[in-house]
Amino acid sequence: MAYSTIKLAYDGRVATITFNRPDKRNALSVQMIEETMAALAEVEKSEAVVLILTGAGKAFCAGMDLEELKSLTSKTPSENVADSDRMARFFRAIYEFPKPTIAAVNGAAMAGGAGIATMCDFTLALAEATFGYTEVRIGFVPAIVSSILVWQVGHKAARDLLLTGRAFEAAEAQSLGLVNEVVSPKSLLPRARELAKQLMENSPAALRMTKKLLNSYLAKSLDKQIDTAVQENAAIRTTPEFQEGVASFLEKRKPNWSGQ
Repeated sequence: MAYSTIKLAYDGRVATITFNRPDKRNALSVQMIEETMAALAEVEKSEAVVLILTGAGKAFCAGMDLEELKSLTSKTPSENVADSDRMARFFRAIYEFPKPTIAAVNGAAMAGGAGIATMCDFTLALAEATFGYTEVRIGFVPAIVSSILVWQVGHKAARDLLLTGRAFEAAEAQSLGLVNEVVSPKSLLPRARELAKQLMENSPAALRMTKKLLNSYLAKSLDKQIDTAVQENAAIRTTPEFQEGVASFLEKRKPNWSGQ
């Protein structure tokens, strides 16, 4: 399959998906989500044992594309549910991918970008990389990623990150357990490949079965949480607060919250 918003490359038994919209800071569009999902399916069927995800240019993924963000304010309730469900399937496809995944975070990983990094088995990041679950800053609910984040960092830390919507550096992300290693720019992809090589010394079947086992611990509760998250994610989009949040973001001004 030909891709226009991502690149898919193989180096032996290591596959690499590169988000390839550097002029948009690799922001998520519907096309990019669908192409990434298709690439995941392709890698799953391939002989690759490990998957690396990274970004072209100076950002890993800066969240939702502005044009996509604009369109959210005019969608019908059923369209909002469908769109929210697409995002849930996207994040879950990364989280439940049967082969080990490594996020090589080369720059900003904000909102949906932070979500992608959160879903990977391993996360390596540059020291200057920034993270943030910034949805509340534009009247949005970080519903889908919250279901995984609370398991990774605990409820108290998750409340801090999700309710403040603040940006934080790679060093703090490492202290929270969201990043495994902080590396230098020249070492990011080489270290990711070194880790991939270490993983490939193990039995591919055992790696798949271990991931399946780990995912099974949360499967039932995650199903419920994701269903609720999809509904909450869709519901917030119909509120005046969301309309104002998106408008203020696009107009580069402070939001005027009504408190409704």
